[in-house]
Amino acid sequence: MSNYDLGDSKVLHIGFDDTDSYSGRCTTNLAFKITSKLLSENDSVFIDYPLLVRLNPNIPWKTRGNGGVCLRIRTNQSEKILDYLIKIVKTDSDIGNGANPGLAIFESDTIPLSLRQFSSRAMYDVLKVQEAEKLASDLSIQVFKYGDGRGIIGAMASIGSLLEGDHTYEAIAYRKKEFQGSPRILNKSRVSKISIETHPFTFNSLDSFHERILIAPHGPDPVFCGIRGEDPYIVTKALLYVLPVEKLEGFMVFRTNQGTSTHLQNQLSLKKIRSNMAGYVRCKVSKKPIILRGGHVLFEVSDFSNSKFPVAVYEPTGLGSIASKLIEGDNIDIGIGVSKNDSHNSSILNVEYLSVLKTMDDTVWINPMCNNCGMRMKSEGKNKGFQCKICGRKKDSKLLVTKNRNLQLGMYLPYLKAHRHLTKPLHRYGMEKTYPYIPDFFKPLHSEWFKLF
Repeated sequence: MSNYDLGDSKVLHIGFDDTDSYSGRCTTNLAFKITSKLLSENDSVFIDYPLLVRLNPNIPWKTRGNGGVCLRIRTNQSEKILDYLIKIVKTDSDIGNGANPGLAIFESDTIPLSLRQFSSRAMYDVLKVQEAEKLASDLSIQVFKYGDGRGIIGAMASIGSLLEGDHTYEAIAYRKKEFQGSPRILNKSRVSKISIETHPFTFNSLDSFHERILIAPHGPDPVFCGIRGEDPYIVTKALLYVLPVEKLEGFMVFRTNQGTSTHLQNQLSLKKIRSNMAGYVRCKVSKKPIILRGGHVLFEVSDFSNSKFPVAVYEPTGLGSIASKLIEGDNIDIGIGVSKNDSHNSSILNVEYLSVLKTMDDTVWINPMCNNCGMRMKSEGKNKGFQCKICGRKKDSKLLVTKNRNLQLGMYLPYLKAHRHLTKPLHRYGMEKTYPYIPDFFKPLHSEWFKLF
């Protein structure tokens, strides 16, 4: 903790986003570097864990996880810190390969409602740079943008996100520069051990069905691995257990909205849906599913507005086997992302989860059975009834039979390997944090939330 008088300091909210590209760099790694600097110079006290705020995952120009970062500190060196931030965001962003970083600095003890609402919309809608700039001007937030400036949307949204309800934590370890781009080597048995022994307080570490480690990315970015879970102590302990022989830079704990399905909390009307939105739709199946080559499933739904929309369930999600059992009239909830179907100049709903609320009876008329021979009778012609070809007995009409749907009511989620950062694992339903998280301006964070090796 700092040794200066906190009474003379100010609360600074530092937001930044879009510093990476598909070629490399990482916004959370930049947060790690900035945090290291702020802590080492002994002029800043963190009043909350660094926030990793995942925004609408359907934004077409995002890089990987579409995550902005917010650092909330008390400091009496705000001008000095601002100069440093402007320089490092520019020099440590991958602008040459398409990054469009944005930096936002807000000095205030509270977060205005308008900024919180902006952040909430950024979880499921598409916002414009001009809107972010106007809001920044109205609230006297300093913003700095590079490239096309899209990064200021995430920078502002991360500041506006208090994560005061449900939230999780992630401890992320970072690689030294000389190892970046080389294969990440993890001990699978150790990952399996923590996945089992810390469940349900960590999640999405291992997809045991596909025997796939989920804690490490595959690109050239500086992240070695990350453990996600319910509190900072558990994720730190689990991370330290799985760390490899490779010499790492260090690690940092983030408080985050990962694993909360924040982007799917708003109900959408099919009549008002726009491309790239996210949310959920309560609807009925209006056209029976068809299975395409490759295992993708297409069907159609309608909602209370009587609007109809095509729906796609893609094979990698593992939800196709459930979707293919739906019939017309079934009531369902679907968590969706809206994508543009360029070939037909229309939009389609991509399913992230499927909840079966009510099913219809699937009935069919069949020829009657002969009670004497146990054989199916044959039709004698239109309106002429049915006759057994063995014993000659007759019946007048067909039988109405209800098929076994083999479909249970309830929530269905994709395979773990197909989960997005924001996807709430099935076991977290009922585990959500409902109490407000209130940062303590004077209480230190978990002692091992940040560490350099």
